[in-house]
Amino acid sequence: MQDFKRYQRLLENTLARQDFDHEPQELYQPISYILALGGKRLRPALTLAGCDLFNGELEEALLPALGIEVFHNFSLVHDDIMDEAPVRRGKKTVHEKWNTNIAILAGDAMLVKAYQYVAKVDKAILPKVLKCFSSTALEICEGQQLDMSFERMESVAEDDYIEMIRLKTAVLLGAALKIGALVGRATEAKAHSLYHFGINAGLAFQVQDDLLDAFGDPSKFGKKVGGDILQDKKTLLRIYARELDPKGTEALTQSALSGDAKVQAWQKLFVESGARSKAIEKRDFFLGEAHDALKNAAGSNQAVAEQLKEFATWLAHRDR
Repeated sequence: MQDFKRYQRLLENTLARQDFDHEPQELYQPISYILALGGKRLRPALTLAGCDLFNGELEEALLPALGIEVFHNFSLVHDDIMDEAPVRRGKKTVHEKWNTNIAILAGDAMLVKAYQYVAKVDKAILPKVLKCFSSTALEICEGQQLDMSFERMESVAEDDYIEMIRLKTAVLLGAALKIGALVGRATEAKAHSLYHFGINAGLAFQVQDDLLDAFGDPSKFGKKVGGDILQDKKTLLRIYARELDPKGTEALTQSALSGDAKVQAWQKLFVESGARSKAIEKRDFFLGEAHDALKNAAGSNQAVAEQLKEFATWLAHRDR
């Protein structure tokens, strides 16, 4: 995906030119810190790809793309507080390095900065861009709340789970692409199709994440397999297991198993009940929907379209 590497370089160069060295330092240093931790910059790269797909000027998309990245990192700062996570990308989380109050306020400032960057578009498309970004920001909050609410529920329906991952994960991919397409002067209909490409690619990504957490190779996945199992998370695998083998699921739910024994028992149930196969089928369904939406977007740059198709396939079948 050579174009994505180019987009990522452009974004890193743009980020390096930003000045966050302001007073009070306790507000701005955490912003510089979290943005310097890196990451793949996939979401802002999608904004550039959305623009490039319609042969738009990438220079016009750079600051809105940066806004998408700042927003994404703002959400990570607040998620880490809610999850009480000590580490992010191998380094201390913002609330651990400073404190919770500083992390909350720095996150708030990042949300404001994200809006400022996203608003750096032509006035002709500003209302559409801000409408897309604002609705997405609210949807991500809704998704996070649903995810937390599910922790207190005995069981979760498949449709409710899909809606949660759509809101929490997929909508930002869709918005990044749509905003890029609008900057590239795509029609509303084509930008909307590209949005749905991002939604379905994001859903495939999250289902694959569930599969990797249960069955991934720890040396590639980068963390211990079975974390969701040990935390009793209502993943798609757990939902399907309850549907396909309710007695087996109930027995394991009530068991006193812990550690590796618990992980292995659930892995066995997921395979033997058919939950794993059904989750793979669902993942591939979303990938197919993504490919169809990309065709409907009818971008004028075929090379970028192929890169986006390859990107969605990678998201759905990655091993890490």
